[in-house]
Amino acid sequence: MATDEVPGVSAYVVDETLSANVTVDGHGLVTGWNAGAERLLGYSPTQIVGQPAAGLLVEEINEPVLRSLTQLPRWNGRIALRHRDGHRLEAKVLAHRRALADGQREWFLVSALRGLRPPPDDSTLMSWDHEQVAGCHMAVYDTGLRMRLANKATHRDVALTDDDVRGLRASEIVDHPSMDRMERSMLRALETGEPQTLEIFGSTPSEGHEHAWSVVLTPLKDEGGHVQGVGVAMHDMTEQHWARKRLMLLAEASRRIGSTLDVTRTAQELADVAVPEFADFVSVDLLPSLDGTYEPLPETGTPPGPVPLLRVAHRSVNPGTPEGVVAPGQVDSYPEGSPPVESLRSGRALLHEASDPAITEWTTRDRGRAARVRDFGMHSVMTVPLTARGTTLGVVVFIRHQHPEVFREDDLLLAEELAARAAVCIDNARRYTRQRATAVALQRSLLPQALPTQAAVDVASRYLPAGARAGVGGDWFDIIPLSGARVALVVGDVVGHGIHASATMGRLRTAVLTLADIDLPPDELLTHLDDVVARLSTEEKDAPQPDPVAETTGDVGATCLYAVYDPVSRHCTIALAGHPAPVLVTPDGTATLLDLPIGPPLGLGGLPFESTDIELPEGSLLALYSDGLIESRKRDIDVSMSLLCQALAQPSSSLDNLCAAVLVALLPDRPSDDVALLLARTKALDSDWVATWEIPADPAAVAQARKGAIAQLEVWGLDDACFVTELVVSELVTNAIRYGAPPIRLRLIHDRNLICEVSDASGTAPHMRRARTFDEGGRGLLLVAQLTATWGTRQTTEGKTIWSEQTLPVSP
Repeated sequence: MATDEVPGVSAYVVDETLSANVTVDGHGLVTGWNAGAERLLGYSPTQIVGQPAAGLLVEEINEPVLRSLTQLPRWNGRIALRHRDGHRLEAKVLAHRRALADGQREWFLVSALRGLRPPPDDSTLMSWDHEQVAGCHMAVYDTGLRMRLANKATHRDVALTDDDVRGLRASEIVDHPSMDRMERSMLRALETGEPQTLEIFGSTPSEGHEHAWSVVLTPLKDEGGHVQGVGVAMHDMTEQHWARKRLMLLAEASRRIGSTLDVTRTAQELADVAVPEFADFVSVDLLPSLDGTYEPLPETGTPPGPVPLLRVAHRSVNPGTPEGVVAPGQVDSYPEGSPPVESLRSGRALLHEASDPAITEWTTRDRGRAARVRDFGMHSVMTVPLTARGTTLGVVVFIRHQHPEVFREDDLLLAEELAARAAVCIDNARRYTRQRATAVALQRSLLPQALPTQAAVDVASRYLPAGARAGVGGDWFDIIPLSGARVALVVGDVVGHGIHASATMGRLRTAVLTLADIDLPPDELLTHLDDVVARLSTEEKDAPQPDPVAETTGDVGATCLYAVYDPVSRHCTIALAGHPAPVLVTPDGTATLLDLPIGPPLGLGGLPFESTDIELPEGSLLALYSDGLIESRKRDIDVSMSLLCQALAQPSSSLDNLCAAVLVALLPDRPSDDVALLLARTKALDSDWVATWEIPADPAAVAQARKGAIAQLEVWGLDDACFVTELVVSELVTNAIRYGAPPIRLRLIHDRNLICEVSDASGTAPHMRRARTFDEGGRGLLLVAQLTATWGTRQTTEGKTIWSEQTLPVSP
């Protein structure tokens, strides 16, 4: 320490010439030489540094004695030395063995130079110490920071006598960085005349384990109030220190362990908390099963034998965790009788030293572990079972090899507490993972497994489940082929998460498919769906709750977007029930959020929904999505919509690539809510492939309708379909003239299949009936049903349309 760090302290206080300080490296060469050493032996630093230290000795030290000295952490005694002028002198030397940062060793030798300064009255100083300082280990230093006297407790602690340490500084008696801190505080006490306090931590020469000390430094004053020295009182606070450290470690464990509902992450958090504060190496192994989840340990009484364990996490004080025999994700077999298996079977934490038979027998059969124990000097092991709610999940192994102290019973209690907290979090994650896997499987089974074949739009879709903490939700999408070459596009979102939301989503999707089958307009379909949601909500409220801890359901709520696109007219009719409006990208690349009336969410009941009809140019892109795509805590909704429009407006080689680009732009991280995205690029059916006739309400017009239909099929090259089409047109037009109301219209559409539609102004829907043997009618619709792939009827604003669809052979 520089003297200018404490104002007013003169340089003579830390006069380096009052003790000889020498450092010698591992090769026996002098690497350090101070002024005190020069005064003692007459050599200047330039003359001696780099020379063999053995040349300063009167007698050569034999090889066995030298080897024994190199094993000692410290040595003290008298040495016969030769002065530069050749005369012999004896000096009392204290030698410290140091470990350098690069792994090398050196010796630090000190020797006090006596008789250079008139000593104060040592007895007086000690009496002042006893009068003014109350402590356990006491020592007195003069104003030069040189020890004068110490009590027996101090001598016992440093394993040196008064004669050994008198005249040395604290940093020379105990070679530890904490002594430098204490000397700085001693200087402050001399300068200010005020007591100083500090805490230091380190091992003592007489003991191998480390201590925590509370140090009180008292300036010793004479009758005139002048400072004559410093009294040092050190109180051993090791137990209190470790108790505080344990409490801090438990607090840290409570804060860090269980931050997610992920088994692997939770296990790693346990290992990270314990290393390096508590252990030098920690491994967390769990009981594996074939499905990747974690099963309870077999009950007591199962046949003995090795137990397979899955390494989930580990941590070491050494980079790369070289102590680990098993890598994370691998399964290892632990033999019967090994400490981990014994902890698993007994449910108790076990404490072992490396020399215990349980460890030696285990490592004898496992060369890999034996090599790790030997190479790293592992000396203490604890195995603690991970048990929660009566289920044993795995075992944690704590190992020390760099930490000098072995594990004790107090450490075992702390390890049990850490493992217990982690086990509850791991069990929560395990249970949640199972439930979420069930919900994901249910949800995916309810979503469309493949997009249906249709010719109205090109489509691409994405579905992303929410992050682990949010749980699986109830988002869904559908592409539903309709009559007349039309297609329905659906995106919905059930409120809430979990299995209940997934099941509700499945019920609503089924309801939408059923309502779409009867070809309701979008606003009417949402009205019926609203009734379904309200009925489900009522059922949930009235249903008893058999399990008080089961997932609560509450009200059922959902949003939905339903759109119908007609490639013949290029018109799209859209209705919204509390759902975000779609984005339209025109062929010129302009992306716009459609301004549509957004109706109330489903389930409120009694409120109207409104449809909007828009005409779309061929090649337009409609983007339908759930709110999980655009809602984020990190940005405003307007920013999300701007990012969405920008991503959709970018040119892309395919709709699949465009879906991926949208997700990258809006969801850089795992989404906090389910995300459904459906992109549809519209097609238009050329007018050459659509033929329409206005039919008079006269039975004689049926023949003319047949002739016009056959002529059109010949133009399209569909001669093979003429016979069936002639019968279908005849039956449908006859029914419209006989039972319907004008105007009557016949339309043929040549799409993937051949579609025949007959419309009239009557709202009465036809139905098939079984004709008796001698009935003259009643077989028309039955004949249509037998000759075509499918048929049906739909209501229109003017009346109804009866349609049929014939399958055409695939063109080569």
